[in-house]
Amino acid sequence: MEFLVGPWNKDWASFLQFWLTVILSLQMHFLPGASCPAECRCDTPFVYCNERSLTSVPLGMKEGFKVLFLHNNQINNAGFPLELHHVASVETVFLYGNQLDEFPINLPKNTRVLHLQENNIQTISKAALAQLTRLEELHLDDNSISTVGVEEGAFREAVSLKLLFLTKNHLSSVPIGLPEDLKELRLDENRIAHIAEEAFQNVTRLQRLLLDGNLLTDEGIAPGTFQELATLRELALARNSLTFPPPLLPSQSLVKLSLQENQMDQIPVAAFAQLVRLEKLDISGNRLQTLTRGVFDGLSSLRHLVVRNNPWRCDCAVKWVLVWLKALPSSLNARGFVCLSPNKVRGMAIRELTLEIIDCPAEVDRPPRPTVRSTPPAPPTTAATSSALAATSAPYFLASPSPPSPPVRHNPAGPLPPYEDPLRISFHVANATSIEVSWASYFTVAAYKVTWVKRGPSQTNEAMRERTVSGERRRVGLTGLEPRSVYRICVHVLDSLNSYRPGEDTICSEARTKAAAAAKPPGREQAPQGSVDSTLLLAGIIGGAVLLVLVALLSLFCWHMHKKSRSSSTKWKYNRGRRKDDYGEAGTKKDNSILEMTETSFQIVALNNEQLLKGDFRIQPIYTPNGGIGFRDCHLSNNSIAYCKSSNVPSTEFCPT
Repeated sequence: MEFLVGPWNKDWASFLQFWLTVILSLQMHFLPGASCPAECRCDTPFVYCNERSLTSVPLGMKEGFKVLFLHNNQINNAGFPLELHHVASVETVFLYGNQLDEFPINLPKNTRVLHLQENNIQTISKAALAQLTRLEELHLDDNSISTVGVEEGAFREAVSLKLLFLTKNHLSSVPIGLPEDLKELRLDENRIAHIAEEAFQNVTRLQRLLLDGNLLTDEGIAPGTFQELATLRELALARNSLTFPPPLLPSQSLVKLSLQENQMDQIPVAAFAQLVRLEKLDISGNRLQTLTRGVFDGLSSLRHLVVRNNPWRCDCAVKWVLVWLKALPSSLNARGFVCLSPNKVRGMAIRELTLEIIDCPAEVDRPPRPTVRSTPPAPPTTAATSSALAATSAPYFLASPSPPSPPVRHNPAGPLPPYEDPLRISFHVANATSIEVSWASYFTVAAYKVTWVKRGPSQTNEAMRERTVSGERRRVGLTGLEPRSVYRICVHVLDSLNSYRPGEDTICSEARTKAAAAAKPPGREQAPQGSVDSTLLLAGIIGGAVLLVLVALLSLFCWHMHKKSRSSSTKWKYNRGRRKDDYGEAGTKKDNSILEMTETSFQIVALNNEQLLKGDFRIQPIYTPNGGIGFRDCHLSNNSIAYCKSSNVPSTEFCPT
C-alpha cells in the first residue's frame, strides 16, 4: 500500500502544478479584461471609452485590444499619456468629435486607421506623424486645417499612408510633400485656387483624386499638373470655375472624369482625344449650348455620358450630335441631351429630333473652331498670329496629334477664310412653278443632295422631296412647284458612300415662287385662286341676305296670325281677355251630362240627360266671385233661369239669348 501511495501522490502533485501553470498562462494571454480601464467597457478586441465626457485617455490599458473607441468626448491635446504610445496591439483609433486643436502625439505606435474628423485641428507637425510609421488611413475631415498650418513634408513622414481625407478644411493649395504610396486623396470642399505643377510630382501611385467644391480656374491649374499621375483612375473637379477641361490629362489610366457645375461654354475638340480608357464623363450643369464636332471621337471606352442641365441649342450645329447619338452602341448610356432653344423644340430630347425639324438657315451662327479660345479678327497669315495661336492651343496639342481637319480633296485657289461656310446657295425664281438652285462649294465631293419642302401656315411643312446630283454639278432646277408659295431648300454634301454628313456641310435657305399668270391657256377654263375665293365670299353674302329676308317674312306672318286670333277671340262670350286654354271641355257625345267651364266662378250643368233640350242649361256659382258680391238664381218670364245679383236685378250679361 505504501508502495502505491507514495509515487501516486508525487505524480498527482506534479500533474496539478502543470495544469495550474497552463491556466494562468491562458488567462494572462486571452483574458485582458482584467486590465480594462475603469472608465471604459471592454469586449475583446474592443475598448469602448466613447461618449463618457472624458478629458483624457484613461490609464491602465494593457495589450490584447485592437480597436479603441474614444469619440464624442472632450479630450484635448494634453490628454494622451505616454504609456498609450506603447500599447502595441491597438490598430484602429476613433477620436472624432473631441476638442483637439493640433494633431495628437503619443497615439498607439502601430495605429493603421485613425479617425480625427470633426475636431478643431489647425496644425499638423512632422513629429506627430513620424510616430505613426504604419498609418495607412487618415481621416481629417471637417477641421480647421489651413495651408500654413501644415508643416512642409509632414504627410511624407507617414511613410505607409495610402488614404488621406482632408474634406471641408481651409486649405488654399495642395499640401507639399505627400507620401509616395498615397492611393486616394480627398481635398474637396476647401478653398484651393491654385495647384502647382509639382504638387503631385512624387505621387506616382495615386488612383483617386477629388477636388470638388474649390475655387479652381483655368489659370489656377498649371499645364501638365495631372499628366504624371500614370495610375490615376478617377479625377473629380466638380463645382469649380473652369471654362474648359484641364489640358494634358493622364490618357492611359483615367476611367472617370467629373466636370459638372463649372462654367464651361465650349470644349476643345482635343480635350478628350487621348482618354482611350475613360468610361464615365460628367459635364452636366455647365453653360454648354453646342459641342464641337468630333469631341467624343477619342473616347473608345465611354459607357456613361451625363450632359444634363446645359442650355443646349438645337440648331444646325447640333445635327452631328443627333447622328452620333443614333449610331451609339447599346452599351453607351448618354443622358441629359434636352433642347432649351429654339422654342419650337424646347423640352425635347435631341434623340427625338429629326434632321428635317432642325433649322439650318443660310447664315448659321456657328461657334468658333475648337483650336482656339476666341475668334481671331483676321486669317492667321503672320508669324506673330501663328505664335499666338500656338500659345493658346498648346496645352491641348502638346505631345498629341493635331486636331482633325475637314475632308478637303481639291481646294480652290486661295486660302479658305476662317469660320466661313463651305457652301453658299443662291436662287433664281424662273416662274410660278419652278426655281433654279445654284451653289458654290470650296470642296469637291462625291455628290450633293438637294431637298425642298413647302412651308405651310403656322410653320407646318408638307412632304419633303429630294434629288441627288453628282459632285461636279453646281446647279439644279426644281419644277412642279405651287405658285405664291414659300419653299425651304437645302443642299447636303454626300461622301463617297452616299451617306449624309450633317453639320457644317449643309446649307439651307428659303425662296418664294411667283404668282400665277393672269392669262389662261386656250381650251382650259380655270379660275385663279383669288377669283374662286371672291366668288365664294359673294355667294355667302347673298345666301345670308336671303335667309334674313325669309326669317323676317316668317316673323311678320306669325305676328299677323297671332293678332288676328286675338281679335277673333274677343267675340267669345266667356273669354273677356282670358287665355283660350283657361277652358277645358269634358264629355263626349255619349256622355254629355257635364259641360264644365274651368273659370274661377262658374260651371254649366245640363238640366236633364234624358230630355236635353237645345238651349236648356243652368249656370250656377262655384264660389262667390271676387269682391264678395252675392249672386243668386233668378227666374225670367220665359222660364229661363239667370244668374242675378243680390239686388234682385238680373244680370243681362249672363242671360241666354
